[in-house]
Amino acid sequence: MSAAPAVTAATFDEVVLKSSTPVLVDFWAEWCGPCRAVGPILDEIASENSEKIKVVKLNTDEESAIAIKYGITSIPTLNVYVNGEVVKSIIGAKPKPALLKELAAYL
Repeated sequence: MSAAPAVTAATFDEVVLKSSTPVLVDFWAEWCGPCRAVGPILDEIASENSEKIKVVKLNTDEESAIAIKYGITSIPTLNVYVNGEVVKSIIGAKPKPALLKELAAYL
């Protein structure tokens, strides 16, 4: 089980859009191999940077309305939200150094 909490349609606005800190949302699904590969890396990033960024997961199979709203067509997609707006999208699984580089402005 992931250290990153799951968000749903019921909690997305409160947890993600109204957060005072940047939030990285991992759009994923159970059947997605690259999603499973990037999960432990995101857990590490979350625990190492918990005071700077919040990491949450959204299962696109269970919460398709949110995935559609944000135009998620490939998974994993990692969206960074600041003040309720998407400020960065990272599509596809990447190794930890690449993710840290992409997220440097928020860590």
